[in-house]
Amino acid sequence: MEKQDRSHDVETDAERKRLRQLVERLSDADLSRPMPAGWTVAGVLAHIGFWDARAIYWLDKWATGVPPSAYEPENTEAINDSAKPLCLALRPRDAAQLSLRLAEEADGKVKALSERMLEKIRATGAPPFDLSRATHRKEHLDEIEAELRG
Repeated sequence: MEKQDRSHDVETDAERKRLRQLVERLSDADLSRPMPAGWTVAGVLAHIGFWDARAIYWLDKWATGVPPSAYEPENTEAINDSAKPLCLALRPRDAAQLSLRLAEEADGKVKALSERMLEKIRATGAPPFDLSRATHRKEHLDEIEAELRG
C-alpha cells in the first residue's frame, strides 16, 4: 500500500491553533458582534463547529465499517440555513468553546485515520468533508478577523 499524503494535518494544525488564539482573545462583546447575513462572530464559530461535528459523524460511521462510498452529497446551503438558528441560539462563549472542542476532536480523528482508510476516502473522489479541516476554518476565521478589524 502506498504511503498516503498527510499534508492536510499541517494545514489543519495551523488553523486550529489560529482558532484557539482567536477564541482565547475574544471578549464577550466581540463574540456577540454582528456579521453579514444575520450571523454573529459566535454564530460563525458555532457554524465551524457544526461542520467539524459532521466530519466527526462520518469518521465514526466509517470506523464502524460503513464505507466512505456510502456518502451522498447534500445541499450545503440548506444545511447552513437550517443550522443557523441553532448556531445563533448558543451562548456566545459556549459557541466559541464548542467550536474549539469539536475542532480538536475532528482533527484528532482525521490524524488517526489508517493509511488504508485514507486511501478509501480519497478513492471516493468526493468525500463528505475536506480532510484538511483548515480549508473551511480559514475561510471563516478570515471573515471574522476582517469584521473585527472593521
